[in-house]
Amino acid sequence: MIDAERMIETVALTKRFGDFTAVDAVSLAVRHGEIFGLIGPNGAGKSTLMKMLATLLPPTSGSATVASYDIVRAPAKVRAHIGYVPQLLSADGALTGYENLLTSARLYLIPRGEREERIAASLKMMDLKGAADRLVQSYSGGMIRRLEIALAMIHEPSILFMDEPTVGLDPVARHAVWDHVRKLRGEMGVTILITTHLMDEADALCDSIGFLHAARLEEIGTPQQLKSSICPETGGDFEAADVTLDDGEN
Repeated sequence: MIDAERMIETVALTKRFGDFTAVDAVSLAVRHGEIFGLIGPNGAGKSTLMKMLATLLPPTSGSATVASYDIVRAPAKVRAHIGYVPQLLSADGALTGYENLLTSARLYLIPRGEREERIAASLKMMDLKGAADRLVQSYSGGMIRRLEIALAMIHEPSILFMDEPTVGLDPVARHAVWDHVRKLRGEMGVTILITTHLMDEADALCDSIGFLHAARLEEIGTPQQLKSSICPETGGDFEAADVTLDDGEN
């Protein structure tokens, strides 16, 4: 049975590459229906942590459960309950939006009789119905990102992982993606874990934030709590304190 109180939980989760520790004994819990943000500078370990939770990297030590399934002992069960939007664009530009979704539906073994309904619902949810028959290479960056969210959600997972979901997008496209992320949580009850280096993105989207620094989880709290702890002299105003995080893959 899935623990609705803790959809994601890690205990001292660690990943080492030789002598380099990328994630160091991270313990956290994400509740059902929560949008949880992992923030931190370049190289902090955000993407590595997410890849372990998505069963793309094996942990060195520690443990984690996703949808109540152990990421090491039951990776197939974990993958059946999650969607994953990687940092780098993954949609096939040589296919149409519809063809990308059809391919994803087949890969997730969605029964033939359900595919058209699922695809139509995904296109509608992401406001891509009018672009369904266009090649993805003609899409804007924001449209591609929305399509990738649709691809990750075609099998109706209960948890969505998003690694730097708006990297490279202009402000208008970023806000459009934010709106769709909120819709997934509000209308479908999806639990969402995102990584970002954008403080305004974490503030706008997340119920809780974990701050990663040098592979360690330094603090967890609401956006306001974290802002106030980092910038007490400005009452949590990042712009007044001129606080920035490094860009790039991490």
